[in-house]
Amino acid sequence: MKRWVTVTEKSESTLGDKLKVKLASILAKVFPPSLKTEQIFVIVIAIFIGLIGGFGAVGFRYLIQIVQRISYGDWTYSLELVRGIPWFIKVIIPAAGGLLVGLIVYFIAREAKGHGVPEVMEAVALKAGKIRPRVVFAKAFASAICIGTGGSVGREGPIVQVGSAMGSTIGQFFKVPTSTLKTFVGCGAAAGIASTFNAPIAGAFFALEIILGDFAVPQFAPIVISSVMATVVSHYFLGNYPAFIVPQYQLVSVWELLPYVVLGVLAALIGTLFIKSLYGLEDLFDNFNFPEYLKPLIGGLIIGAISIIFPEILGTGYEAIALALEGKLIWFVLLSLIFMKLVAVSITLGSGGSGGIFAPSLFLGAMTGGAVGIFVNTLFPTITASYGAYALVGMGAMVAATTHAPITAIIIIFELTNDYKIILPLMIACIISTVTAMRLKKESIYTMKLIRKKVNIFIGKEINVLKSLHVKDIMTKDVELITEETRLNQLLEKLVESNRSSLFMVNKYNMFSGIITMNDLRSAFLETDALQHILIAKDVAISEDLTLTPEDNLDFVMKIFGQTNINELPVIENMHTKNIIGSILKDKVIEAYNQEILRRDLIGELSNRITAIEKSPMVELLGGYSMTEIEAPKSFIGLSLKDAHIRARFGVEVILIKRAAADKKKTGGETINIIPDSNYIIQEKDKLIIVGDIKKINDFKYVG
Repeated sequence: MKRWVTVTEKSESTLGDKLKVKLASILAKVFPPSLKTEQIFVIVIAIFIGLIGGFGAVGFRYLIQIVQRISYGDWTYSLELVRGIPWFIKVIIPAAGGLLVGLIVYFIAREAKGHGVPEVMEAVALKAGKIRPRVVFAKAFASAICIGTGGSVGREGPIVQVGSAMGSTIGQFFKVPTSTLKTFVGCGAAAGIASTFNAPIAGAFFALEIILGDFAVPQFAPIVISSVMATVVSHYFLGNYPAFIVPQYQLVSVWELLPYVVLGVLAALIGTLFIKSLYGLEDLFDNFNFPEYLKPLIGGLIIGAISIIFPEILGTGYEAIALALEGKLIWFVLLSLIFMKLVAVSITLGSGGSGGIFAPSLFLGAMTGGAVGIFVNTLFPTITASYGAYALVGMGAMVAATTHAPITAIIIIFELTNDYKIILPLMIACIISTVTAMRLKKESIYTMKLIRKKVNIFIGKEINVLKSLHVKDIMTKDVELITEETRLNQLLEKLVESNRSSLFMVNKYNMFSGIITMNDLRSAFLETDALQHILIAKDVAISEDLTLTPEDNLDFVMKIFGQTNINELPVIENMHTKNIIGSILKDKVIEAYNQEILRRDLIGELSNRITAIEKSPMVELLGGYSMTEIEAPKSFIGLSLKDAHIRARFGVEVILIKRAAADKKKTGGETINIIPDSNYIIQEKDKLIIVGDIKKINDFKYVG
C-alpha cells in the first residue's frame, strides 16, 4: 500500500492505523490494481460519512421534535399550537431553553455557540480540518434545545457543524493526511445540507463553495458521494419530499425580469442590514456585564415577549415561509415579519444561543420577495406571476446576499422547484444580490465572524501561488552592467565571459536605459557584419522599460517574461532613480514556484501531525530532519522572523506558529495555527514549530 504521510513517529500503531491498513488490504484485493488504494479508501469513507451524516441529520430533527414535545406539549409544532398557549408560557419556554443552552456552551464546548459554519471554515483553513469530537454532542443538544424551545434560528448550520465534526473525527481516527481530512469535513457538511433540504447537488456545492472554497476534482467526487448517500438516508426516514411545497412558476413576460432585478437589490440591502444587526447585538451582549451562561436566558425572555404578537418568529419559521409561498400573508404582515425576524435572530445568536442563519435567511427572503410580489402584482397584474413566485426567488436572493455564495443559492432553490422555468429570474436575482451585497459589505455573514476574531482564512490561499512571492525574495545582486557607448564586439566578449543571457545598459546618470540579449547580438552580427566595429550598445538594445522593483510579486514577473523572449530582467531601486540593484532569472521564478508548492504541501501534512509533538519531544521526518515545538525565546519577542534571522543563525526553519487565541475565555483555550511569513511579529507565549537536524534544533533551544 502506498505510504500516505511522510512523517514517521516512534510510537505504537493506534487502532485507527491498524484499521486503515486492514481496510486498505481488503480494498486492494477487491478492486483492480489500476485503481489507487488511497482513492478507493477515500470513496469508501465518504460513503460512510454520508450515511452517518444522514442519520445525524434525521436524528437531529427528531431531537428537536422531542424538545418541542416537552416544551409545548405536542409532537406536531405549529403556529396554531403556539397561539393557543398563555402569554406567560410563551415567555418562559424560550427563557428556559436559553438557560440550558448557556450552560452547555459555557461548560462543555464554546464552539457550540452561534451559527456553526464559521467555526467549520476556520477549522478547515487554520486547524488542518480538526474539530473536537465533543462538538458533535454539544452542538446537537444546544441547538436542538434552542430551536425546540423557540429560539429564532435554523437547523441547517448545526447540522453542517455536526456533520463536519463527524467527518473530522473519522479522519482523525484514521490519521489521514490534511488534504483528505479537509475533504472529509466537506463530506460531512454536504451530507447535512443534502439531507435537510432533500437537495444532494446543493449540499455538494455548499461544501465546495462555502466550506472548502475549492471545486477541484479530488474533493468533488467524495463530497458528491456523501451528499447522495445522506439524501438516500433522508428519503428512507422522512420520505422523498422537498423542504417546502413551492408554487408553480411561470414567466408571464420578459419585462417581468426587471422586478427581479429590484428584488435582488432589496435582498442585498436587507441581507447587509441582517449582518450588521447580528454582530451589532452580539457586541451589545458581549459588553453587557452579566455571567456568560445567563445571557441566553435574557435573549430567550426577549424572544418570548416578541412571540406574543408575532409567533411566526419562533424556531426555524418554516411554517411562515410556507404561508408566504402560498400567498396567504398580507403585505403588512410580510413587511412586519422582515424586521421582527431580523431582530429576533440577532437577539438569539447575539445573546449566545445556538443555531443556524440559513433558515432565517430563507425566511427574510420569502417575506421580502412576497412584499415585492404584491407590489408588482398590484401595479402590473397582467405581466407578473403570483407573489408566491417572488417569495421563492427572494429566498435564493437573500441566501446569496448573506453568504456571498450565489451558486449554492441558485441550485438549492432550483432543486426545491425542479422547474427550469424559475432559473432565469433566480439567476438574475441571486447574482445582483451577491454583487450588490459585496459592494455594501466585503465580508459575508460567515467570514465576518472570523474577521472579528482577527482570523483571515484567505491568507496564504491565493489562487495563484506566485502572488504571495516577491522579487526581493529571489533576486540576485550579481548583475552585468554596460554603458550606452559600449561597442558591439565588446558586448559579445562580455556575454561570453560572463556566461549570462542578458546585459543591462545604463546611461551617463547610471540609470537603466535598455537590455541586450544574446539573440539581439546574434541578429546584429549577421545583418551588419561590416558595421560591427561602429555600432554601439544603444543601437541594438531593447529600450522598453522592462524593469522590476523588489516589491513586485512573481505573478507580475512571469507575465512580463511571457510577453518577451528575455530570460533575465533588471531590478531597480525605484521608478524615479531607476538605479539597478539586481536581477531576476526566469528559471529562479519557476524554481521558487515549485518550492512554494512543495512547502505548502509539506506544511499541510505536518500540521496534521502536530499533535505528535505533544506526545514526543522530537518527531523524525524523512531526509534526516526532525521537528519539534518550543516556546518563543524571550530575546525574539517583538521581532519579526526576518529580523530574528533564525534560518541564517541557527540553520532551522520555522514552519508553523501556534498562537493562543486572543480571548481564551470565549474560545475555551483554543490555539490558532499560523503559517508565518517573514513579517510575522513573534509574540509572547508563541509556540514555534521548527524543522532541522537534531543538533541545530538543540542549539536553537538554548537561545536566551
